[in-house]
Amino acid sequence: MATAEDVRRIALGLPGTTEKPAWGRPTFRVGGKIFASLGDDDAWMGVKCPKEERAELIAAEPGKFFLREGHDDNYAWLRVRLAALTGDDELSAILTDSWRQAAPRKLLDAHPDPGA
Repeated sequence: MATAEDVRRIALGLPGTTEKPAWGRPTFRVGGKIFASLGDDDAWMGVKCPKEERAELIAAEPGKFFLREGHDDNYAWLRVRLAALTGDDELSAILTDSWRQAAPRKLLDAHPDPGA
């Protein structure tokens, strides 16, 4: 099971990442863009996810992935239940994928495999 501290450790280990509070919660940013945030009770995190991929992920693993109704509808964002993650490798893969979606091209080019 992943924890909020695991999210923080892995996110801040990605190149160019900073932590900045927003809405009273920790968010993780690259190039000034949020790529991950911790939920109100540290039981879940939000990450970037293309809107066209969300339904398939949620259908495949509804105990792991979800949307906040009315809040995530118009954004490329997905929620992940930390307790449902199998460990650091899965958490790292999800955070790295989200980081790649937000990172500036120059940073992506300099770090083609940031989560390794």
